[in-house]
Amino acid sequence: MAQFYPLFSSSSGNASYIGTRNEGILIDAGVSCKRMLNAFACNAIPIRSVRGIFITHTHSDHIKGLRVLTAKLRVPVMGTEETLRTLEERDALVPGTITIPLTAELICGGMEICAFPTMHDAPGSCGFRIHTADDRYCAVCTDLGVVTDAVRHAVHGCDMVLLEANYDPDMLKNGPYPLNLKSRILSEHGHLSNADSAAFAEELVRSGTTRILLGHLSPHNNTPALAAKTVQDGLHDFTQGMDYQLGIAPVETQGGAVIF
Repeated sequence: MAQFYPLFSSSSGNASYIGTRNEGILIDAGVSCKRMLNAFACNAIPIRSVRGIFITHTHSDHIKGLRVLTAKLRVPVMGTEETLRTLEERDALVPGTITIPLTAELICGGMEICAFPTMHDAPGSCGFRIHTADDRYCAVCTDLGVVTDAVRHAVHGCDMVLLEANYDPDMLKNGPYPLNLKSRILSEHGHLSNADSAAFAEELVRSGTTRILLGHLSPHNNTPALAAKTVQDGLHDFTQGMDYQLGIAPVETQGGAVIF
């Protein structure tokens, strides 16, 4: 039975493992290789269980440890054509790394994975929908900017979703970021607010999603309690613990997975 392990999730670094202790896939590698190895050990997963690395986009909080990790694991790296081209241009992959553009559904780690486009401000930015061997579906759905029809089509009906809840508008407005960065975050090429996340979470639960994990929270413009309350308020027509389960992806894992 595949499980979802949120290893790292914040504006400082992101990575998730989906699979079993025998095989699975890594989505993003936004922290150092050393921290990644520690996270796998914390979850009692052999690092050699990783059969492939899938990259959502090329911002540093998603690829920081990629080059060293590819040197250690020597597994294929998958992403959109634009993402792979940017990785090669930035020398973010060790020479000889096999890259596979995601132009269609791909089988890796005993699961079927497909990419869907997102509006985030990186070339070829995408999310991933994963179909497990036991016929369950999950999705990594962060760095969205805005929820598009393509995102809806890909994610509706998933059993479990890692969903972005990046910022609280008031905290962002009154926070330390310069005006140009605030404008970027607020734009359709930036991030989802807690309210945006709540609205999409309501759609997801209506479509059959039973487990939502809020992720990519800003340490400066959000808090876990505020994100959870905003999404719970948006799900007032449903009962937590019966219709859905809501959690917050940890900044850094202390061990633990979502069973879906």
